[in-house]
Amino acid sequence: SRAKIGVISRDSSIDPVGACVGMKGSRVQAVVQELQGEKIDIIPWSEDTATFVVNALQPATVSRVVIDEEESRIEVVVPDDQLSLAIGRRGQNVRLTSQLTNSAIDIMTEAEASEKRQKEFAERSKMFEEELDVDETLSQLLVAEGFSELEEVAYIDMAELAGIEGFDEELAEELQSRAQEALERREEASREARRALGVEDALAELPHLTEAMLVTLGKAGIKTLDDLADLATDELIAKKRTEQRRRDGQRRERAEDKGGVLGDYGLSEEQGNEIIMAARAHWFEDEPANEEAADADSSQ
Repeated sequence: SRAKIGVISRDSSIDPVGACVGMKGSRVQAVVQELQGEKIDIIPWSEDTATFVVNALQPATVSRVVIDEEESRIEVVVPDDQLSLAIGRRGQNVRLTSQLTNSAIDIMTEAEASEKRQKEFAERSKMFEEELDVDETLSQLLVAEGFSELEEVAYIDMAELAGIEGFDEELAEELQSRAQEALERREEASREARRALGVEDALAELPHLTEAMLVTLGKAGIKTLDDLADLATDELIAKKRTEQRRRDGQRRERAEDKGGVLGDYGLSEEQGNEIIMAARAHWFEDEPANEEAADADSSQ
């Protein structure tokens, strides 16, 4: 019942939207009639993803766009009174925009976005407070400076960490040391959990796989090189795709694609291929021995 089309002109003298619409809408109306009245939104395409999303969600007004390129996910914040317009009837507006941008899109109001930021701030502060054994003020300062993971504190350039207002080189060194120790504790805990699940040590030698990933594999029943080698790359690393829906004023997520076993870890397709091929390497190592045995049998 509705289509969205992104258009661009390589000739600066041509207005791409106007060229598609035609004089008094004559061109687009001819197409609409052929499609039995289907509505067509013609949108100026932009290389800037945020600009393209804002254009595509029209006529809704957008307050802010946050892009997560690694997850191919876009968070769009709109004024409270623009929410239903941005989502569209039966979610049509946001769904078509998602297809145009090839990204999952989460739409939330400014109040929801503020609540989400406050929740994330509190969770990250608590994590740093516990893992680094620091007071609340220091943990909140780290979050305010943009730190969200222990890895960021552990491996950031020392000068950059020491350059934070109120920090010095001694404090920066101590924080990095504590962050690295906390990561080692996590790794050891995951290693014990992985072994308790019966995951072979051989999997720990494969590239890109952390102990936490191996625990996830073990919980999915993937415990040997052969188990892993039998997977396709998508089955291993495909990211989960979800569609946001609203019903009775409540946000609900409906999974469209379960994704791969390690879909939450942000592995690239290249990394996934390397893991699968490394897991299959022993198959090819066995082939010469099998061929020699077969030749020996035939000669007898």
